[in-house]
This record gives sequence, structure tokens and C-alpha cells, in this order.
Amino acid sequence: MKVEDILRVKGRGVITTRPTVSVKAAADRLRLDNIAALVVMHDDQVVGIVSEREIVRAYSRDGAELGARTVGDIMAGIVAVSPEDGLRKVMATMTRLRARHVVVLKDGGLAGIISIGDVVKHRLSDLELEASVLRDAYLAAH
Repeated sequence: MKVEDILRVKGRGVITTRPTVSVKAAADRLRLDNIAALVVMHDDQVVGIVSEREIVRAYSRDGAELGARTVGDIMAGIVAVSPEDGLRKVMATMTRLRARHVVVLKDGGLAGIISIGDVVKHRLSDLELEASVLRDAYLAAH
């Protein structure tokens, strides 16, 4: 299975924000859209990601002063994958870099975003299919 397979099922929609947006506005957007991360864009370039994790860390560090900060002040760098990357490679990258979200780039442009939850969901589907095939093969042989 490849990243493209996940995007085909999940969709390619990505909610983005700008580095100049306030952290409060970004947190509101996460809550209202019931998502965990926003891709940060400057013009047509992906420049970072801001997730619940960055907001919690910034709040712990800055407290009430966080209200004066922007997304650009707290965003994390991106971890990028290609639609053609295999799921094993993506899982290894996410584990090694402790990334919960990866940005999917195609020809230098934003093509989607996948989370660790998306990867686990699709991996479980693969395992269920494999188990079903093996069960059917076993039953047919006996």
C-alpha cells in the first residue's frame, strides 16, 4: 500500500493557515473543524505545520503571553512524503521523527496530509484482508 491509496480513500483536502495568523485563531480552527493539525502556507509554499502538540508546548512555555504569538512563532517543520511512498517507509519515518502528521507533496505542491491514525487504520484494513484470505485458503484446503 502507498500513500496515494490512503489519500484516495481519505481525500486530498487539507486545511491550511498562514504564519501570520494568531495562535488563538489556529486553535479555534482546529476545534471547529475537529482536526489536529493545520498546514502552514506562505504564498504557495508549505512552510510548516501547527498541531495541538505545538500549541500545548507553547502554552506550557509562554502561558498567557501565547495570545500575542503567531502560528509562525510556534510552527514545527514539515515532514514530507510522496504519494508514491510505501506505507512501511512512512511508518518508519513517522516513528523515527516522532511525527503524528506528514505532509504529502507532489511536484513541489501540497497534495494532502496523513496522520498516524490514517496509517494505522489502513494498515489494519490490510491485515484484516490478509487474515480473511488466509482463513479462506485454510477452509478451502480442509
